[in-house]
Amino acid sequence: MGAPLSIRFDPSVLERLRRRARTTPGATPSGLVQRLVDEGLRMDDHPGIVFKDGPAGRRAALALGPDVWEIVTVARGIDKRGTKAVAAIGEAMNLAAWQVNVALDYYGSYPEEIDEEIAAREAAARTAEAAWTTRQQLLA
Repeated sequence: MGAPLSIRFDPSVLERLRRRARTTPGATPSGLVQRLVDEGLRMDDHPGIVFKDGPAGRRAALALGPDVWEIVTVARGIDKRGTKAVAAIGEAMNLAAWQVNVALDYYGSYPEEIDEEIAAREAAARTAEAAWTTRQQLLA
């Protein structure tokens, strides 16, 4: 459980917070503040990183670019090292070197989070492929 902290909000900010919590499934004002502060601090620490909603939940991504997990996945498949690896990732994903570095720096700070996202995506892909194979066998 987290440590309590009393914060005073401007009335208009508090109303927007409550409205957002009401319209976000499963959200509470307290939980929403926790998420927004955490994400805000991460974005402040890693300029160029944003957080996006999706079917698998919120995830770190480049502003106007791919998710961090996607860049890390490509990085793992590159057989180069150092700046040559950054250049190869950028070429493969049509990204500038600074964008690749932003994503890799974020991964350096939160490797467990990104590794969990990659593992979840790989598991979902295996499940989908197994379902497709079963369907194809049924129709053969």
